[in-house]
Amino acid sequence: MFKSFDILTILGLLVALAAIIGGNILEGGKTQTLVQFTALVIVLGGTLGAIMVQTQRETFLRAMQMFTWVFSPPVIEAESTIKKIVGWSQTARREGLLGLEIIAEKEKHDLSRKALQLLVDGSEPETIRQILEVDINSTEETHLKAARVYESMGGYSPTIGIIGAVMGLIHVMNNLADPSALGAGIAVAFVATIYGVGLANLFFLPISNKLKALVDTQTRYQEMIMDGISAIAEGENPRNIEIKLQGYLL
Repeated sequence: MFKSFDILTILGLLVALAAIIGGNILEGGKTQTLVQFTALVIVLGGTLGAIMVQTQRETFLRAMQMFTWVFSPPVIEAESTIKKIVGWSQTARREGLLGLEIIAEKEKHDLSRKALQLLVDGSEPETIRQILEVDINSTEETHLKAARVYESMGGYSPTIGIIGAVMGLIHVMNNLADPSALGAGIAVAFVATIYGVGLANLFFLPISNKLKALVDTQTRYQEMIMDGISAIAEGENPRNIEIKLQGYLL
């Protein structure tokens, strides 16, 4: 579910760009000198190509899909989930575990539905925990692999920027007899380096770190569900379950 919008990401990008462009203007530079389509093609194309060589197809596609999380992260409704778990525990106390069967069929969250089904089937608390831990760990590792794609892109782009700079200097050296071509070649050389370092530190690496933080939040949410369902299986008091799960909100 993606209903929220992370305004902080937009503000961060705007502040970073404003600082760089503003600093360039204060130094007497012109904004158009920082706009070099050739340099952008070299850096973005080279970085994307390198990461496609390095990454498995499934991981690459998942990384591209997770890009939207940076601006519209998944909604984690922890408080409402705690209330649901407490309600499930009360139902289990009144009607027995079989009373959760209809609830399990209607539950939309995959992990919660699977956990409830395990409860209804009469699985032991330790068995439930082991099965859910496998799911949680597998999901976490899959998402972390995707997040690390952007971290790798942040490692490649500065080097690709240097390649672009060297290409620009080669172009300059080949046109020493033509002064009119020197300016364009030098511009591409230096702007490619700026693009490489800038994209890495203002875009790729921050994206990777934000995705890792979101994955960590999701994992804690799933662990909360696991602990709640395990507590129901162990027959704990609904009030005690609520107090335990409230610790995940700190």
